[in-house]
Amino acid sequence: MSKRLGVLTGGGDSSAMNAAIRAIYLKAVSFGYTVIGIKDGWRGLVEGKVEELNRESVSGIIAEGGTILGTSRTNPFKIEGAVDKVKENIKKFKLDAIITIGGDDTNGVITKLTNEIDGVGIPQTIDNDIAHSDFAIGYDTALQVVTDCIDKLHTTADSHHRVMVVEVMGRDAGELALNAGIAGGADVILIPEVPYSYDDIIGVINERKKRGKNFTIIVVAEGAKPAGGQDQVVKSEKVDSFGHARLGGVGEIVANEIEKRTGYETRSTNLGHLQRGGRSTAFDRVVAIRLGIKAVELIEDGNYGMMAVMQNGKVTAVPLEMAINEDKPLNEELYEISKLLH
Repeated sequence: MSKRLGVLTGGGDSSAMNAAIRAIYLKAVSFGYTVIGIKDGWRGLVEGKVEELNRESVSGIIAEGGTILGTSRTNPFKIEGAVDKVKENIKKFKLDAIITIGGDDTNGVITKLTNEIDGVGIPQTIDNDIAHSDFAIGYDTALQVVTDCIDKLHTTADSHHRVMVVEVMGRDAGELALNAGIAGGADVILIPEVPYSYDDIIGVINERKKRGKNFTIIVVAEGAKPAGGQDQVVKSEKVDSFGHARLGGVGEIVANEIEKRTGYETRSTNLGHLQRGGRSTAFDRVVAIRLGIKAVELIEDGNYGMMAVMQNGKVTAVPLEMAINEDKPLNEELYEISKLLH
């Protein structure tokens, strides 16, 4: 039976979203479906902005970063009457099911609506913090970008005998900072899951100086906090529709504190949105393609309320409620490894 399948991309963008959209379209067409692209995340279903995808729509987009559908951080549950508009537009455009590509916020909306809307989720977040999912779309590319930047900072840090602090994304999860820091040869890695101590940081810097190393590379996730119960550092108290304040600035604070306590010249660099942009890695594209195809297969089988995920190298599915409502645990082994590599 032919179905009309809606697909949307929400939340922060990343580099392999288009690869997923293309795979979804091609697999859906093989089942005889019509694919409707929903513009700008959940906003598209609130405002009724959609377009039918075709071969030309998805031609050549596999390597393009970002998303041809656009994205937003729209939460229908925080806008009066928006949930009703979503339901009305699903009926208006005769959508039989929806695939949502995004993080816990975007997929959290479809999770709340699973009793009323047939939907399937795909994890897409450079933080890679979706439970029961080894690799989210966008993570591998961001990991490569951050690692490349850390590599570049080694030469300037060494030349000027400086402490360099690199701030990377990661609100509540430090997987991006942790893996990029290990791969890039960082000496100290600060993540949201483990409060940091300035005494420990300065201890590493001084130990390196005793060994003749007159520079230190520190990677800090934007959501990292010092021991003692301090809040995360925010750029603005204004929050988005999912209740998140805009983080940023912890790298500068760490750098200033280190310089004040030690007198060592210290600089900070915030990589910001560079981490989201550019061409995706080969691995990221393959992840996106496999998850996109799996999501359509779940729709074909009537297996709604699920999230397509990769686990131990295999593509499978888990209930959306598990993926969204559970926390992805810190890789303790990797964290212990990171403390040895300075």
